[in-house]
Amino acid sequence: MKQILSVVLILFLSGTGICREVVVPETVSDVKQWVDQHFAKGKIPPFSFVYGGKNSDTFIKNWKFSSEKEASGEASAEKIICTYSDPKGGLSVKCLITMFSDFPAVEWVLNFSNSSGKNTPIIEKEAVINYSFTTENEGDFILHHSKGSDHDRSDFFPFDDKLQPGKNIYMTPTGGRSSDTSAFPFFNIEMPGGQGAVVAVGWTGKWYADVALKDEKTVTLKSGMERIQLGLLPKEEIRSPRICLLFWKGDDRMVGHNQFRQFILAHHTRKINGHFAECPLSGSFDYGDPAPCGEYECLTEEFAIALVNRYQQFQILPELFWLDAGWYTGCGFNKEKGSWWENVGNWTVDKERFPDGLKAVADAVHATGAKFMVWFEPERVKSGTQFDVEHPEWLLKIPGSDNRLFNLGNLEARAWLINYISDFIEKQGIDYYRQDFNFDPMPYWTANDKPGRIGISEIRHIEGLYAFWDGLLNRFPNLLIDNCASGGRRIDLETTSRSTPLWRTDYQYGEPNGYQCHTMGLNLYLPLHGTAIYKTDNYTFRSGLGATAVSNWEITGKNSEPIPAIQQKIAEFKRFRPYFYGDYYPLTPVSTRDNSWMAYQLNRPSENDGIIMAFRRGDCESETITVKPGGLDKNAKYELFFEDYDIRITKTGSEIMNGIELSIPLKPASLLISYHKE
Repeated sequence: MKQILSVVLILFLSGTGICREVVVPETVSDVKQWVDQHFAKGKIPPFSFVYGGKNSDTFIKNWKFSSEKEASGEASAEKIICTYSDPKGGLSVKCLITMFSDFPAVEWVLNFSNSSGKNTPIIEKEAVINYSFTTENEGDFILHHSKGSDHDRSDFFPFDDKLQPGKNIYMTPTGGRSSDTSAFPFFNIEMPGGQGAVVAVGWTGKWYADVALKDEKTVTLKSGMERIQLGLLPKEEIRSPRICLLFWKGDDRMVGHNQFRQFILAHHTRKINGHFAECPLSGSFDYGDPAPCGEYECLTEEFAIALVNRYQQFQILPELFWLDAGWYTGCGFNKEKGSWWENVGNWTVDKERFPDGLKAVADAVHATGAKFMVWFEPERVKSGTQFDVEHPEWLLKIPGSDNRLFNLGNLEARAWLINYISDFIEKQGIDYYRQDFNFDPMPYWTANDKPGRIGISEIRHIEGLYAFWDGLLNRFPNLLIDNCASGGRRIDLETTSRSTPLWRTDYQYGEPNGYQCHTMGLNLYLPLHGTAIYKTDNYTFRSGLGATAVSNWEITGKNSEPIPAIQQKIAEFKRFRPYFYGDYYPLTPVSTRDNSWMAYQLNRPSENDGIIMAFRRGDCESETITVKPGGLDKNAKYELFFEDYDIRITKTGSEIMNGIELSIPLKPASLLISYHKE
């Protein structure tokens, strides 16, 4: 009888999966079951906070619980709201959960609200996720994580850290920008048994993630907003960071990375008319202005239009013309201030240089069939500029600085800014909007928080940033937003959903070895990002390739690149661009040294083709390297085309994945191999 019951129990648990405890989900149905298990009445949810000095784990099971479905704008996404309400007070915690029918992924965000007529006790130590993953398999737990951006060759550098019992790895950005210097809000926790979870944090401020090995079979993850200690005012509501988990199972961790890349394209990438918005090949207005002018402080309407016509004459038109800093009032040759950074806050067109506004330039751009993008930095306001003089009440200040922070947490200020920038975009004929952010907001948030309200300035500003961008996108359904914050310091799940980093780092302009590092680091998580291309030689050009790029080729001086070479490289970029939307495989470690090889593969399973890009750097003594590409059909035959040498060979997928030798006799030099299944 006992044996029969055991057989029935095994069949019930493994066959239906309904009562099986899911710790690390593997499938879409597992994710739904995991959600049902953990977000339920009488259960401790996978998030926590301290409320009135008590950890939520000690009381939340006794709070009133309800669950309801919410309308989803995506056919492949299911949304539910789980609400936990304090029966003795006015605090409610709403957990907005999204599950997906096409990926084993789940994400959620918390909303804390106070329905009472008095302040709540203090809320602190927020962990939007507080969960332990346990596996029965023996082996290593490895945290794959990355550095943020610091205009350095090592920007987005990946680390692979084996977790040790009793030791934690704590990640947080340097200041109030989400991917600034010390941490990157995307990482992959690899667990024994060929499984793991890619984690993404959506918070454009100071988030944290704490990963620790509890014991040899359990890893814990906590993540949320780092600095919060506040009571809610009557009728007040705040939101938390967003947490996303994509679970994977496979031969190696790249299975998870590639699933996540496709997940980002499907669910966290800007869509226009329901379709994926392809990132453009951008072109600037020549190579910047000569000294003493900086950026485009001396650009004129007449010269800008002449350059547009020049690009058209040479048949080297970009898809997007990009006007960067310095077009606004206060900038220009022999002006009292002059420098572009000293005039942020003067968001009116300099009529001396652009007598017809930017609309005349936009019209010239549109006449060629291209788009027009303009740079703004609305959150930073210099003292004495237009915004500072007209609306000082909307600015946050700190002693000793002439930078002010435009307070996006102020509802009146934000509504005004949405209308002001929107009207500017419409009047000037702007297609795409570029937003920069060149200073740390954290000191301003800290200085303006009151006792018992620690973190509220950050929360309101980040909520306001999303509302500001959403306001622009709602008014302009075809708008794309370029996200730049000193180059790549505000990349996270929320900004990725609304924007793209067309300029991912302010690292030394045009230095190819650093660009190779940035490409290989960011490609682990994000398919869409770009940098500048300054030269047409293969080594420099290929080092800057991505899903988008900025063509900074000079065309007006003695240092100009040859026009036929530019024409060829534009065609090559458009040929290579679709591959960056596919699967990615790093074929060498990322190295910041000049004596190394760097190589990666982009594979398109749906098209049965791909490319391999390899670089031998200037101090590298080895002419050859063996790499092992991935993602191929072992039994199929592939033709490999060594494009630099016009050589074609045929190998099976198994032969290729077991290792192929690459050879580059010169240095520095590159190698391009394209392949397709026969």
